[in-house]
Amino acid sequence: MTEEANLDYIDNLAGGDASFRQQFIGILKDEFPSEKALYEKSISEESYRMAYETVHKVKHKINVLGMERSHALAVRHEAELREGLCNLSGEFQEVLNYIASYLKTI
Repeated sequence: MTEEANLDYIDNLAGGDASFRQQFIGILKDEFPSEKALYEKSISEESYRMAYETVHKVKHKINVLGMERSHALAVRHEAELREGLCNLSGEFQEVLNYIASYLKTI
């Protein structure tokens, strides 16, 4: 994975308010692990409707983390899942794994 996450959007949104910044990051850290687990379960059970609903939620977090290429992948993957296909699941899983690791560092 060559794309790196960043906090530029969050920093801009917070406008110097450290408390808001930490709250926002806390929400990401709280919500992401369960969304990642739900996505993985949905894919393994071939429950593509639940998978695309989860991708829809996660893609906004990907965007907030400044990962434009990964966000575009999420958009394509969501559309694919709506059609009952999961060709991009491996590549998307790499993005999820990267974000999970990244969130542990902030």
